[in-house]
Amino acid sequence: MSIPQETPRTSVRERVRQLGQHEWLSPEQWRRRLLFWAGAVAVGLAAVLFARAADYAFSIFHGVVEHNRFWPLLITPATFALLCWLTQGALKATRGSGIPQAIAALKIEDDGFRSRLLSLRVAVGKMALTLAALLGGASVGREGPTVHVGAGILFSLGRRFGFSDATSAGRFILAGSAAGLAAAFNTPLAGVVFAIEEMSGTFEHRMSGTLLTAVIVAGVVSLGIMGNYAYFGDISASLPLGRAWIAVLLTGVLGGALGGLFARAIIPDARGFRGFIGRVRARQPVLFAAACGLALVFLSLLSQQGLYGTGYAQAQDILQGHPDTGPAFGLLKFLGNIASSWAGIPGGIFSPALAVGAGLGENVASLLPGSDAPAIVLLGMAAYLTGVTQAPLTATVISLELTANRQMALPIMAACLLARAVSSLVCRVPVYKALANHLIAAYEQEQTRQSDAGEASKP
Repeated sequence: MSIPQETPRTSVRERVRQLGQHEWLSPEQWRRRLLFWAGAVAVGLAAVLFARAADYAFSIFHGVVEHNRFWPLLITPATFALLCWLTQGALKATRGSGIPQAIAALKIEDDGFRSRLLSLRVAVGKMALTLAALLGGASVGREGPTVHVGAGILFSLGRRFGFSDATSAGRFILAGSAAGLAAAFNTPLAGVVFAIEEMSGTFEHRMSGTLLTAVIVAGVVSLGIMGNYAYFGDISASLPLGRAWIAVLLTGVLGGALGGLFARAIIPDARGFRGFIGRVRARQPVLFAAACGLALVFLSLLSQQGLYGTGYAQAQDILQGHPDTGPAFGLLKFLGNIASSWAGIPGGIFSPALAVGAGLGENVASLLPGSDAPAIVLLGMAAYLTGVTQAPLTATVISLELTANRQMALPIMAACLLARAVSSLVCRVPVYKALANHLIAAYEQEQTRQSDAGEASKP
């Protein structure tokens, strides 16, 4: 009969090793989480600072316009020309919205390429130059640049503390982008949806908790400083079943068509009219930017309140039912946004797109007497934003969170899905993806040239 031998006790070192293998208790994972949370706090603080500075910068320009509406004839073209000149070299990555830069950095796992797009220098330059654009009256927003800044902050923190491998860097970029949007609009749910739908296209299970906590932390920072508020205020609007749902059809088709047209107009192309614009801009970029600024001023002189800045005040007035913008505001703002985008200066398109949508919604509401005008305006905002971005879920959630309105969920979702279908007929590739692909193509051409030069130098 054999005597059972006593199983040797597990050593303390082995127990620690086994605990370290558990993902939740891993010191490496906790270091990553703490870094994510600290970065999210920094993103929230940067978003709040950026928001207040943007309001202050535009208030200075608005005061100048109130004093004399013809001063922008000098200020705006000069500002556009200066910003175009400043972004010719090392700050070239600060041009435009900033969301395409973050998407491109997610797709290309090259540390040098990512650093050129998302370094702290680029993040600081993005904020400063966007503020300068608003100070000069450009029709741009700050939300896209905040996404760019958020991605840059978390990416730089990750590299600084040793998380420089491609997979970890991608997670930091994605979380920073989502936290930036959530803090910019004070819409945490929209930040998560934006990261899934627009930034990555997929949702990795291991990334879910990290992404959510980063968004929550950034949102809490913004909430603690700015207070619990809806971006456009609490809008009590509803759209009952029946004849008023004709507005869903009208706003969906109109918003999708014009949004797709705007996206197609700002995407670079070597053919047709866009090719001609691109060649003119390439020959004389500074003069072309000044001409775009001048065009914005002339368009603003046709509008009662002007087309400068984000358009937030005009959209809020239209939503709340006491607009003073005139019936042509939506179309004029649409053209002003194109002029600002063609100039190639730093600045986003989210808020200006919402302003265009508000103007279009007001036009549709005038065709449906007796209906709830704010409800139709809200439909127009969501539909046009979807038409521009082709991201219906993000547009739906943003529209609901910006107005603290849950009654409009189904009509907004229907209008956004219709706008997405119509927009894809006008512009086949979503605007942010197309602009990111343009950056990626330029990177690949550079790599090919370097490879060819290296081959030619060999004996």
